[in-house]
Amino acid sequence: MTLSPAENDLSSDLALALRLADAADAQSLPRFDAADLRISTKADRTHVTDADLATERAIREQLSIERPEDGIFGEEFGATGSTNRQWIIDPIDGTANFMRGVPLWGTMICLAIDGVPAVGVVSMPALGRRWWASTGNGAWTATENGPRRLQTSAVASVDDAAVSFQSITQWADAGHLPALLALAERVWRDRAYGDVYSYMLLAEGRLEMVAEFDVKEYDIAAAVPIVREAGGRFTSFDGEDTISDRSSLATNGLLHEAFLTITHPTHD
Repeated sequence: MTLSPAENDLSSDLALALRLADAADAQSLPRFDAADLRISTKADRTHVTDADLATERAIREQLSIERPEDGIFGEEFGATGSTNRQWIIDPIDGTANFMRGVPLWGTMICLAIDGVPAVGVVSMPALGRRWWASTGNGAWTATENGPRRLQTSAVASVDDAAVSFQSITQWADAGHLPALLALAERVWRDRAYGDVYSYMLLAEGRLEMVAEFDVKEYDIAAAVPIVREAGGRFTSFDGEDTISDRSSLATNGLLHEAFLTITHPTHD
């Protein structure tokens, strides 16, 4: 896939991440909605399919050849190697959708350098969509006419904002249901688009806020450079600059503080 015109020291890493996405798509898409899809339950009671496992294996195998010194942190096979340069992988984000034949799932590939997401690729082959970014080079998506640069929305009023909240149960389990209800009363539109697709809609300027709870690094890392390079902000739900807080708050940037104030009445 053609990269964006801008290039820096991350260009080779981004090119590799895009090749990894190609390898991932080759594993996942043929298994989507397959009659013989094999599904099992992990220790944490979440589901895993044969496609999740095969996709992460394919990514790891290619990394072992092209970046043997780098570390890997994947959802299915854990963390190995260095944390200075670490590839953070979610082979199929949205496994529940994948196993029910809903096309809103995707592979998330991130290179984090010293813990900071620097390269991100999100591929959603069932939709025929892909997004990517690297620090300093902007965020991009593929179109029939070539790469198109992404820009978050210019919406500057909460009253005009659209937000995605994942699920009511998730917010309730995290003890933040009152915050969700307060948001719903203020914004123009609230919908639970869910999983990685919400962040891509935000980067494309179609939403103003996405927030989640009980998320691991691999659930969000690849989205961070894409949102930030599109002009948005990405923090924990409490506003901290980390991907390890098990929560996320991504916005168009203009409304980040306003959303923090609504969801945290004591926030200053």
